Formats: sequence, C-alpha cells, structure tokens
Amino acid sequence: MTLAHRALLVHLLTATGAVFAMLAMLAASDERWSLMWLWLVVAFFVDGIDGPLARKYDVKANAPQYDGVLMDLIIDYLTYVFIPAYALFSSDLLPGWTGWIAIIVITFTSVVYFADTRMKTRDNSFAGFPGCWNMVALVLFALGPNFWVSLGIIAVLAVAMFLPVKFVHPVRTERWRPVTLPMALAWVFFAGWAAWVDFDAASWAGWGLAVTSLYLALAGVAQQVIYRERL
Repeated sequence: MTLAHRALLVHLLTATGAVFAMLAMLAASDERWSLMWLWLVVAFFVDGIDGPLARKYDVKANAPQYDGVLMDLIIDYLTYVFIPAYALFSSDLLPGWTGWIAIIVITFTSVVYFADTRMKTRDNSFAGFPGCWNMVALVLFALGPNFWVSLGIIAVLAVAMFLPVKFVHPVRTERWRPVTLPMALAWVFFAGWAAWVDFDAASWAGWGLAVTSLYLALAGVAQQVIYRERL
C-alpha cells in the first residue's frame, strides 16, 4: 500500500465520524440516550486517533484532494456541539426555558469559536474552552445535577470560550502529556462505562468522569499560573 493510499484511508477514517453522528442522532430522536452516548464516545475515540495518523502519513502532502481539517471541523460540530445540545434540550436535565437558553447559547457561541483562526495556542493547546459540549453534557447526564447548576456550568464555559484561558489538547500539548493523555483515555473509558450501565447512579463511573473532566478542564489554567504563560 502506497503512502498516498494510507493517507486517503486516514481521511476515510475521519469521515466515519459523520456516520457515528447520524447513528447518535437517530438514537437521540428515539430518546435512547445511552445508545446515543455510546455512538458519540466512538466518534470521540476516532477523533482522538485520526489526528496523529494524519500527521504520521502527512495527509496534506499525500492526499491533498481532501481537506482533513475542514472535514474534522464539520464532524466535530455535529458530535461535540449539535447533538449534545439537542440531548440536553430533549432530556429532562434542562426543563422549559432553561433548555432553550442552553441550545441557543451552545450552538451560537460554538459556531463562532470554531471559525476563530486564533483557537490554537503556540503549544497546540486551545485558547478558550474548545466547545467540547459532548464531554460537558455526558458528565451532566451521569451526575444529574440541579438544572440551575447545569445552566451555570454552561454559562461559565460559554463565556470561557472567548477568554484568554488555556485548555490543553490531550494529544498535542506536550507539557504534562504523560498525565494528560492517560486522563483523556480514562475519560473515554468512564464515559463508555457510564453509558453502558445507562447512567446508573450506583455506578462510580460518574465520579471517574468528574475527576478526569476536572483535570482536563483545569490543567491548562494550572500551566498558565505555574509557568506564567501567555496565550
């Protein structure tokens, strides 16, 4: 198999995310939330491995007929933003007007953020909260907090998208990667487990999600404070 063929296969791997997004949306339309999240976890895993493969096989040089970055952004908006926002709205986590506020804030701020050319920092981290609403919504599904708490978290993170606050990339941010990457993999494990047991409150997968999510959310801020970094 030539290098060009391998690069093309990476693009096709990325494209499977659109299929998983559709499967997740179909499950969501039937309010089969656990199945929806399982499909989104699969899409999240694919999104985590296609980037390193794209760099390994240099898809820009060996399969330039397809724009992998654009493809990735389209799929990310579906799986990170659109479907999780729909799930929050259609479930009982954010009833009434709170659900309307959540979906308007999440979808509007995210499309603006995704189009921002300044979203990446010098060390390949993210400038501002990177619109990972799939992670936020899944934790809310697992822990089931009061709707005021959920709405407050959404509001804070929506504002954080446009603040000079650093959020680490689990794979590409080199500093603390020996800790960050296992934390990200643990998050995927706990997410899949929580969805598999239908978000059973007796399972401690939710608390595993909470711990790993807090690390992933605050590691970049900690680096800014400890090393006095500027974005």
